[in-house]
Amino acid sequence: MKRFHIHVSVADLADSIRYYSALFAAQPTVVKDDYAKWALDDPLVNFAISRRGDAPAGVDHLGIQVDSEQELAEMKARLASANLPMQEQIGTSCCYAKSDKYWSVDPQGLAWESFQTLGTVPVYGQSRDRSAEAGACCAPAAEAIAAAPKPTAKPTAKPTAKPTTKPTTKAARCAPGSSCC
Repeated sequence: MKRFHIHVSVADLADSIRYYSALFAAQPTVVKDDYAKWALDDPLVNFAISRRGDAPAGVDHLGIQVDSEQELAEMKARLASANLPMQEQIGTSCCYAKSDKYWSVDPQGLAWESFQTLGTVPVYGQSRDRSAEAGACCAPAAEAIAAAPKPTAKPTAKPTAKPTTKPTTKAARCAPGSSCC
Protein backbone atom coordinates (compact mmCIF):
# COMPACT_ATOMS: atom_id res chain seq x y z
CA MET A 1 0.00 0.00 0.00
CA LYS A 2 1.18 3.48 -0.78
CA ARG A 3 0.20 6.60 1.15
CA PHE A 4 0.44 10.12 -0.25
CA HIS A 5 2.63 12.40 1.92
CA ILE A 6 2.28 16.15 2.30
CA HIS A 7 4.44 18.27 4.61
CA VAL A 8 3.43 21.87 5.28
CA SER A 9 5.46 24.50 7.14
CA VAL A 10 3.15 26.47 9.41
CA ALA A 11 3.37 29.77 11.28
CA ASP A 12 1.48 28.59 14.40
CA LEU A 13 1.55 24.90 15.26
CA ALA A 14 -1.28 24.95 17.83
CA ASP A 15 -3.68 26.83 15.55
CA SER A 16 -2.76 24.53 12.68
CA ILE A 17 -3.31 21.38 14.78
CA ARG A 18 -6.75 22.66 15.75
CA TYR A 19 -7.59 23.48 12.11
CA TYR A 20 -6.39 20.22 10.56
CA SER A 21 -7.90 18.11 13.37
CA ALA A 22 -11.28 19.63 12.53
CA LEU A 23 -10.71 19.25 8.78
CA PHE A 24 -9.72 15.58 9.07
CA ALA A 25 -12.10 14.79 12.00
CA ALA A 26 -9.10 13.20 13.71
CA GLN A 27 -6.39 14.11 16.16
CA PRO A 28 -2.73 13.84 15.09
CA THR A 29 -1.03 10.48 15.52
CA VAL A 30 2.23 12.26 16.47
CA VAL A 31 2.51 15.59 18.31
CA LYS A 32 5.80 17.23 19.32
CA ASP A 33 6.73 20.82 20.23
CA ASP A 34 7.59 21.59 16.60
CA TYR A 35 5.76 18.91 14.61
CA ALA A 36 2.48 17.04 14.17
CA LYS A 37 1.44 14.23 11.83
CA TRP A 38 -1.84 12.61 10.85
CA ALA A 39 -1.67 9.09 9.37
CA LEU A 40 -5.12 9.05 7.82
CA ASP A 41 -6.99 6.18 6.19
CA ASP A 42 -9.67 8.38 4.62
CA PRO A 43 -8.20 10.04 2.66
CA LEU A 44 -5.14 7.76 2.58
CA VAL A 45 -2.50 10.36 3.41
CA ASN A 46 0.47 11.04 5.71
CA PHE A 47 -0.06 14.74 6.43
CA ALA A 48 2.64 16.47 8.49
CA ILE A 49 3.11 20.03 9.69
CA SER A 50 6.07 21.66 11.39
CA ARG A 51 7.22 24.95 12.82
CA ARG A 52 10.99 25.10 12.42
CA GLY A 53 13.06 28.27 12.56
CA ASP A 54 12.07 30.99 10.11
CA ALA A 55 10.63 28.63 7.52
CA PRO A 56 8.04 30.27 5.29
CA ALA A 57 4.54 28.85 5.64
CA GLY A 58 3.38 26.64 2.80
CA VAL A 59 4.02 23.29 1.15
CA ASP A 60 7.49 22.09 2.09
CA HIS A 61 7.59 18.83 0.16
CA LEU A 62 5.43 16.00 -1.16
CA GLY A 63 6.02 12.29 -1.17
CA ILE A 64 4.87 8.72 -1.32
CA GLN A 65 5.18 6.56 1.78
CA VAL A 66 5.41 2.82 1.19
CA ASP A 67 5.00 -0.18 3.49
CA SER A 68 7.74 -2.49 2.22
CA GLU A 69 11.29 -2.65 0.87
CA GLN A 70 9.83 -4.05 -2.37
CA GLU A 71 7.57 -1.01 -2.84
CA LEU A 72 10.47 1.34 -2.09
CA ALA A 73 12.62 -0.48 -4.65
CA GLU A 74 9.76 -0.04 -7.14
CA MET A 75 9.67 3.71 -6.47
CA LYS A 76 13.44 3.94 -6.93
CA ALA A 77 13.17 1.98 -10.19
CA ARG A 78 10.51 4.41 -11.49
CA LEU A 79 12.86 7.36 -10.98
CA ALA A 80 15.82 5.46 -12.42
CA SER A 81 13.91 4.23 -15.48
CA ALA A 82 12.98 7.83 -16.32
CA ASN A 83 16.64 8.81 -15.84
CA LEU A 84 15.67 11.39 -13.22
CA PRO A 85 18.16 12.77 -10.72
CA MET A 86 17.71 11.23 -7.30
CA GLN A 87 19.40 11.20 -3.93
CA GLU A 88 19.40 8.15 -1.67
CA GLN A 89 19.17 8.34 2.13
CA ILE A 90 19.29 4.96 3.84
CA GLY A 91 18.72 4.70 7.60
CA THR A 92 18.16 8.44 7.97
CA SER A 93 16.42 9.98 10.97
CA CYS A 94 14.02 12.85 10.49
CA CYS A 95 10.52 13.79 11.60
CA TYR A 96 10.90 11.63 14.71
CA ALA A 97 11.22 8.58 12.46
CA LYS A 98 13.95 6.36 11.01
CA SER A 99 13.48 5.86 7.27
CA ASP A 100 14.98 4.76 4.00
CA LYS A 101 14.21 7.26 1.23
CA TYR A 102 14.89 8.51 -2.25
CA TRP A 103 14.57 12.23 -3.05
CA SER A 104 13.92 13.85 -6.39
CA VAL A 105 12.92 17.35 -7.48
CA ASP A 106 10.20 18.03 -10.03
CA PRO A 107 10.65 20.54 -12.90
CA GLN A 108 9.19 23.31 -10.71
CA GLY A 109 11.79 22.70 -8.00
CA LEU A 110 9.38 20.95 -5.59
CA ALA A 111 11.04 18.23 -3.53
CA TRP A 112 9.48 14.74 -3.60
CA GLU A 113 10.45 11.90 -1.28
CA SER A 114 9.71 8.21 -1.68
CA PHE A 115 10.19 6.58 1.71
CA GLN A 116 9.64 3.64 4.02
CA THR A 117 9.35 4.36 7.74
CA LEU A 118 11.34 1.82 9.76
CA GLY A 119 10.67 3.03 13.31
CA THR A 120 10.62 6.03 15.61
CA VAL A 121 13.42 8.16 17.06
CA PRO A 122 13.17 10.54 20.04
CA VAL A 123 14.37 13.67 18.20
CA TYR A 124 13.31 15.58 15.11
CA GLY A 125 16.44 14.20 13.50
CA GLN A 126 19.23 14.96 11.12
CA SER A 127 19.71 12.86 8.08
CA ARG A 128 23.24 14.14 7.38
CA ASP A 129 25.45 17.20 7.68
CA ARG A 130 23.62 19.97 5.84
CA SER A 131 25.70 22.92 7.04
CA ALA A 132 26.98 23.62 3.54
CA GLU A 133 23.52 23.44 1.98
CA ALA A 134 20.48 25.70 1.88
CA GLY A 135 17.91 23.02 1.19
CA ALA A 136 14.36 22.59 2.36
CA CYS A 137 13.57 20.66 5.51
CA CYS A 138 14.93 17.13 5.29
CA ALA A 139 14.66 17.41 1.55
CA PRO A 140 18.08 17.79 -0.01
CA ALA A 141 18.57 21.05 -1.87
CA ALA A 142 17.33 20.85 -5.45
CA GLU A 143 20.81 21.70 -6.64
CA ALA A 144 22.25 18.74 -4.70
CA ILE A 145 19.80 16.34 -6.34
CA ALA A 146 20.18 17.86 -9.80
CA ALA A 147 23.96 17.59 -9.47
CA ALA A 148 23.79 13.97 -8.32
CA PRO A 149 24.78 11.36 -10.91
CA LYS A 150 21.76 10.28 -12.90
CA PRO A 151 20.81 6.59 -12.86
CA THR A 152 22.21 4.59 -15.76
CA ALA A 153 18.93 2.82 -16.61
CA LYS A 154 17.43 3.84 -19.93
CA PRO A 155 13.78 4.94 -20.18
CA THR A 156 11.46 2.29 -21.59
CA ALA A 157 9.72 4.76 -23.91
CA LYS A 158 11.39 7.54 -25.83
CA PRO A 159 10.06 10.89 -24.56
CA THR A 160 8.74 13.35 -27.11
CA ALA A 161 10.21 16.34 -25.24
CA LYS A 162 13.32 16.45 -23.15
CA PRO A 163 12.35 16.90 -19.45
CA THR A 164 14.25 19.51 -17.51
CA THR A 165 14.88 19.97 -13.81
CA LYS A 166 14.96 23.55 -12.64
CA PRO A 167 16.92 24.16 -9.44
CA THR A 168 15.12 26.06 -6.74
CA THR A 169 16.45 29.12 -5.00
CA LYS A 170 14.07 28.90 -2.05
CA ALA A 171 15.48 29.73 1.37
CA ALA A 172 16.21 26.97 3.84
CA ARG A 173 13.08 25.52 5.43
CA CYS A 174 14.79 24.51 8.67
CA ALA A 175 17.58 25.96 10.73
CA PRO A 176 21.07 25.53 9.23
CA GLY A 177 22.45 22.11 9.97
CA SER A 178 19.04 20.62 10.72
CA SER A 179 17.05 18.01 8.89
CA CYS A 180 13.36 17.41 9.14
CA CYS A 181 10.25 16.11 7.38
